[in-house]
Amino acid sequence: MDVTFQLHQWQRESTRSSQKSLKNSYLRFLRGWLFDSNSLEGAVLKGWVESRIGLLPTFHQTKIAGIQSEGYYNYLVDRMKGSARASAIFSQLDLLYAYTQYELRRDKIDSLHLTLYRGIYDLDEHVIIKTHSKKEHLLQLNNLNSFTSDFERAWEFGSRVLKVEVPLPKIFFKCGILPKSLLKGEEELLVIGGQFDVKIMTGG
Repeated sequence: MDVTFQLHQWQRESTRSSQKSLKNSYLRFLRGWLFDSNSLEGAVLKGWVESRIGLLPTFHQTKIAGIQSEGYYNYLVDRMKGSARASAIFSQLDLLYAYTQYELRRDKIDSLHLTLYRGIYDLDEHVIIKTHSKKEHLLQLNNLNSFTSDFERAWEFGSRVLKVEVPLPKIFFKCGILPKSLLKGEEELLVIGGQFDVKIMTGG
């Protein structure tokens, strides 16, 4: 990543803005998401999913009703502001996703899915497509979401927990796979959204 995008050569640049565009690598955007998924960095990551996968975000600071909505406009503003901070950020994220998939398949060669959990307080951020039972629904998740592989940890982020079987190709990033790991002990994964069957678990 450093060699391809010359991230390590930021000090050679002659202007402050060009130095920042190299220093603000994919790592900055991951940290920004992990701190606040509704930040400028979060908008850029959602923008990568929209660009590469074709999934529109359904939430960024507020619900996004569609491409004509004010919420979508505000998300685009954040996405453009965030993208302007870095050089070829979507291409960097392409490589990050490819590396994540390589590592997942190496670790989980006999598995097509991971059981993951997401703590929530309510379902307001998600669209219920179909209700199977009181605790089982087909949901339209945001185009990028934070999950954890640690069931107990998920309760720290809500009064209910979504349990989801996530196909490996839907996992954009997993904390701990990089040599200079981000939040290594938190077992957080960034999951590409869309429609998922979920089981809602209560009473942690």
